[in-house]
Amino acid sequence: MPVLYATHPRYLEHVAGRGHPESPARLRAVQLGVQQAGLAEALVAVEPTVASDAELERIHPEAYRRALRSFCAAGGGQLDGDTAVVAESWDAALLAAGAGLEVIRRLQAGEGEAGFCAVRPPGHHALASQAMGFCLFNNVAVAAAALRDQGERVAIVDYDAHHGNGTQDLFWDDPDVFYVSTHEWPQYPGTGGIREVGVGAGLGTTLNLPFPSFTTGDVFRRAFDEVVIPTLAAWQPTWLLISAGFDAHRADPITDLGLTSGDYADLTVALLDLVPSGRRLLFLEGGYDLDALSRCTGAVLSALVDDGGYRPEAATSGGPGAEVCGAALKIRGELADGYLQSP
Repeated sequence: MPVLYATHPRYLEHVAGRGHPESPARLRAVQLGVQQAGLAEALVAVEPTVASDAELERIHPEAYRRALRSFCAAGGGQLDGDTAVVAESWDAALLAAGAGLEVIRRLQAGEGEAGFCAVRPPGHHALASQAMGFCLFNNVAVAAAALRDQGERVAIVDYDAHHGNGTQDLFWDDPDVFYVSTHEWPQYPGTGGIREVGVGAGLGTTLNLPFPSFTTGDVFRRAFDEVVIPTLAAWQPTWLLISAGFDAHRADPITDLGLTSGDYADLTVALLDLVPSGRRLLFLEGGYDLDALSRCTGAVLSALVDDGGYRPEAATSGGPGAEVCGAALKIRGELADGYLQSP
């Protein structure tokens, strides 16, 4: 069964500014990665539809949506020091938020075994009422909330180099959405400490693995094998969503982690068995070296199509960060024993 691939030409019309790392060229690099991996015939194109007001309302209140739409309609500009929009950004953001919803509908109809949303602007930093970190709407959160409201248990694994503060905040007390993040520490936005585990009914459904600069793939794989996968398997998700940020690649210009496209393929393959076929969906987040973005896209899509047959780079090893795995295991044990409580 094929992999569904959602993208849209309107995404290219969102421009965050001259020289901005989150540029339209990123989507061209993604498409080049598909071609280099020889995967074009294995993917089924899906045209995203715009997210409706009701679908966005689960995450982003009407006042925020109205203000963002008005700002874009007036010509746009800087929302914060990192995040800017033009008039066309509104439509691009609606289509980015709607892409996952359309792919979910297709997957539920039995049209594919997994989906990849090549969208922009990205989403995992967006809070309920605040754009930040290049993000306007939280695309993965919109999809997760829709699935949750259908009675699903949703695991979100975010392997972007930056912590997805928006996604964590949106599901901080939610027992039906489990958020996992592997990220560089310290790094923007400064959230994602190892003891941030959720509150109330959502206590324990947040798992952060903050790695030091230059951490390599062997440490990430150990964290997945020893912490992430056993924790999620015990929780028993019914859907897997991946915030696929490729800025943990060692060539990325704005981060300092040490992964390659081979590592990204390994991590993706390791996650897929958590849920059945037809319940796996990836969203493009970061990744700002264009060559690395192409290689990572090809390797990860190959992981979805043929268990990672395309590996343009070898996996990495020998970096720091192993102590993070032990610390995370200790915290999971404290949660299981009742030593960690909601404030």
